[in-house]
Amino acid sequence: MSAMGFRVGPNDHGRRPVMTNATAPLTAEQTDLLTTLARHRGFLLHTVQGLTDEQAAATPTASALSLGGLIKHVRTVEEGWLRFAVGGAELMESEQADWENGFRMVAGETLEGLVAAYAETARKTEETVAGLDMDTAHPLPVAPWYEPGAVWTVRRVLLHMIAETSQHAGHADILRETIDGQKTMG
Repeated sequence: MSAMGFRVGPNDHGRRPVMTNATAPLTAEQTDLLTTLARHRGFLLHTVQGLTDEQAAATPTASALSLGGLIKHVRTVEEGWLRFAVGGAELMESEQADWENGFRMVAGETLEGLVAAYAETARKTEETVAGLDMDTAHPLPVAPWYEPGAVWTVRRVLLHMIAETSQHAGHADILRETIDGQKTMG
């Protein structure tokens, strides 16, 4: 298993991992998208390696972001979009998000616990995507930040999850460099 809980093995060309599921094989497109998502999760998780809970909870820049909070947020967002991919806006909105505490570690949370929960979300994402048709589409929820009447396919949801994870991995890199000078790349 990889660090994110994906089962990996050689593909037909031996160039990239193929994620497998006991119930449904992944298509080449699903494999490409999930492999890319896993790579960007890896960038995000790299930023917290070797940190204490106190460092992960710190907000060392002008923003209120913390490294642990970013992992928590990206996990929550991924879970919401996965519910959307399965059942549309109604299922996506079936669980209320804690916006006030969504970007920070709160009492009782540990970095280890947040990383483990994120790995479990990654595993669930892989299993769920394996059973989905990439062309299945649902109308987006009604909200000021979504284009009115827009419809997203499962494919578009996965692309959005990759972008969200990548964007926050960049934020995390800045936070980590501010904490102790470590850089993800370079």
